[in-house]
Amino acid sequence: MTLASLRRGYQVVRTLLHYGLDELLPPKLTPWYFKVLRLCLFWIRNRHQDKCGGERLKLALQQLGPVYIKFGQMLSTRRDLLSDNWAEQLTMLQDRVPPFDTALARAAIESELGTPIESLFDDFDDVPLASASIAQVHTARLKSNGAEVVLKVLRPGVEQQIAADLQLMLQVAARIEALLGHGNRLRPVEVVQDYEHTILGELNLKLEAMNAVRLRNNFLNSDALYIPLVYEELCHQRLMVMERIDGIPVADIAALKAQGTNFKLLAERGVELFFTQVFRDNFFHADMHPGNIFVSREHPDNPFYIGLDCGIMGSLSEEDKRYLAENFLAFFNRDYHRIAQLYVESGWVSADTDILAFEQAVKLVCEPMFNKPLNEISFGHVLLELFRTARRFDIVVQPQLVLLEKTLLYIEGLGRQLYPELDLWQTAKPFLEKWMTQQTGPKAMFKKLQSAAPYWSDKLPELPELVYDNLRLGRKLLGSQQQMLDRYLKHQQKAHKSNYLLITSAVFLICGTILFDREVTLVPALGCLAAGALLWLIGWRSRPKNRKF
Repeated sequence: MTLASLRRGYQVVRTLLHYGLDELLPPKLTPWYFKVLRLCLFWIRNRHQDKCGGERLKLALQQLGPVYIKFGQMLSTRRDLLSDNWAEQLTMLQDRVPPFDTALARAAIESELGTPIESLFDDFDDVPLASASIAQVHTARLKSNGAEVVLKVLRPGVEQQIAADLQLMLQVAARIEALLGHGNRLRPVEVVQDYEHTILGELNLKLEAMNAVRLRNNFLNSDALYIPLVYEELCHQRLMVMERIDGIPVADIAALKAQGTNFKLLAERGVELFFTQVFRDNFFHADMHPGNIFVSREHPDNPFYIGLDCGIMGSLSEEDKRYLAENFLAFFNRDYHRIAQLYVESGWVSADTDILAFEQAVKLVCEPMFNKPLNEISFGHVLLELFRTARRFDIVVQPQLVLLEKTLLYIEGLGRQLYPELDLWQTAKPFLEKWMTQQTGPKAMFKKLQSAAPYWSDKLPELPELVYDNLRLGRKLLGSQQQMLDRYLKHQQKAHKSNYLLITSAVFLICGTILFDREVTLVPALGCLAAGALLWLIGWRSRPKNRKF
């Protein structure tokens, strides 16, 4: 490890101990070497004994920075894994991170714009509207049209801090992979690299602006999702300018109840939005924690979502989408044998996997989930059982599915908060059945032919010439192969002749050596030696030269 990584590693350990997180671990789950390490760091004391465990964890993650705050944001949606107190504390990480100095924010904005703020905006508010782990948001009004906007600017030095944390994670992952051996299928380095690609994408606000424009265009006429307008001409790598929206945070259940929101419709639309983004558009919002999602104040009986922060977006290959949809449908239909087959066909498990055993393992994990509302389903227990199944059947970790899995966790968390009675599977099943029909039916085949028609109409005039060129090339290749075969046969004939002469020469030389010891056979001995030498010389000179055929 580098000196910087060791220093950062010590900072992480010191922060965790400073907030007494080690004291929250059950003694039976604490290994002996951990206790030895804790004794070696005796000078670091818990200075927050008066605070509850959830608040300690929140403060520790907040102090460690963006990479760890993102982890806390994900945990805040897992009400099945955490108590309400812990989850509420971690929820504060989503938009209550302490802001940085406004002077630094102004300097960063003007540096990106290349002009003073007052030349483009009126009513710039020095008090941040929100402060997140990576960026800070200020409000203003455009001079050109008077529209209310928000300016999102990156925190100073955030790139360097994230780079140091990622370097430490990669080095730790490499050590873990070395301990596990090259045959392990968890691939921790690959997983960290995939996370690195994801979080580094959030550091480019120009890319986030492009993602928001694309997502907005996908749902322009939707009554389920609204993406604020982005002013692309004012967006740069460290600055993004977009329309200011007025909505209720999706986690503010009290405010949503007060306005009479239709929670059932809102929860169902959340599920439909997820599957629409994944399967229709193949472009899904992969950072759907509550801090990035608002609900409209208009028409509470017909509510829609407002999506923010498009820095992390995901997509799947067509093959993965098909396997995923078939897996979902097989799951809905309780066809566990088909699930096992799909895992083998997709390469997610090895081809020599015992299908029947794997089918039974999947059934044991998934069967208890049916006929239960979300508030009675323990996804934490299901995940634990799936991990055990992965170890038994050597399931391959799919990095391209990590974002999708995380998004599913967010959807589950939102579903718990909005409408615990939501039947997630019955909401998603009709959508997937319709999508599969569109992908495999006659209409799908016609659409594929129709989409390929311009390509083939462009290539069709070249077809006769391509056929003629390929036939001529085939004839030329056949001629070349025959010439190569002839040269090879001649080479082999020379080799056989040379070997025969050399072997014969060896026989004469041996006979001459034996006869040379006897005086009465001196002349025959010399004759054998001379013949052997002559044959050896001829055989040596007739050897074929090495060449490529």
